[in-house]
Amino acid sequence: MNLALLGTGFMGFPMARRLCEAGHTVSVWNRTREKALPLQAFGARVHETAAGAVAQADIVISLLESGPIVESVLFGDAGAARAMRAGTLVVDMASIKPREARDHAARLGTLGVSHLDAPVSGGTVGAEQGTLVIMVGGKAADFERSAPVFRAFGRATHVGPHGSGQLTKLANQMIVGITIGAVAEALLLCEKGGAHMDKVKEAITGGFADSRILQLHGQRMIDRDFTPRGRMSVQLKDLRNVLATAEEIGFSAPITQRFEQLYAEAVDHGLADLDHSGLFVEIASRNGMQ
Repeated sequence: MNLALLGTGFMGFPMARRLCEAGHTVSVWNRTREKALPLQAFGARVHETAAGAVAQADIVISLLESGPIVESVLFGDAGAARAMRAGTLVVDMASIKPREARDHAARLGTLGVSHLDAPVSGGTVGAEQGTLVIMVGGKAADFERSAPVFRAFGRATHVGPHGSGQLTKLANQMIVGITIGAVAEALLLCEKGGAHMDKVKEAITGGFADSRILQLHGQRMIDRDFTPRGRMSVQLKDLRNVLATAEEIGFSAPITQRFEQLYAEAVDHGLADLDHSGLFVEIASRNGMQ
């Protein structure tokens, strides 16, 4: 397939590489062009502009940072949407608000361009290994059309109409962000009380408290390894999107509201660029622990 990928950051770079390795013709664009240039070694064509990258694409994959940036690249001065041919399919894999996804789908539709919102979970490890979980909103026919793209990335599930993929991603981020906090607080409580964190993790592995968060993020906490895979600032953005969406539909989310405050305070304390498991650092600091 003739594909374009917009945004070659932490997630976009390995995903573009996987598309090249799967045999697709891949055009890429990134705001900082130098970050995309190494993809040439895998066969990708690096374009100066987003409009140039998408002009001949059958499917355009977006891996941009936020809803406003997606809107700017598609409909602003970058002119990507206007450069697409009628019949092109946009697969937006950014994590944005459901209402933004529905708006983008409607505006693209007036240009004869189809749309799926397809955010992912699995982080950079999943992007590199092709084990991402992909939550897809939009028309079933467009979901089937995108199957070769999704196969290169991991496992995709069609969850409903436009915006449903983003709503599912918000649910995912609620669970991830809250569970990171639970794991951090529990491990720190045990350390404060004199137990060894690594042994605590070992002891509860396999029980009801076990989870991927405990295994992956818990180990990062034990190792004090907060190299960003999913940044604290991005986790905060996602929780704020949850609360904005909850307000729109009249839903009370008190647990998410409290964790939004915790992540916001961690960011205010200079932890924005840590991995989101770095909430551990904020909780440790509150307890006078290193």
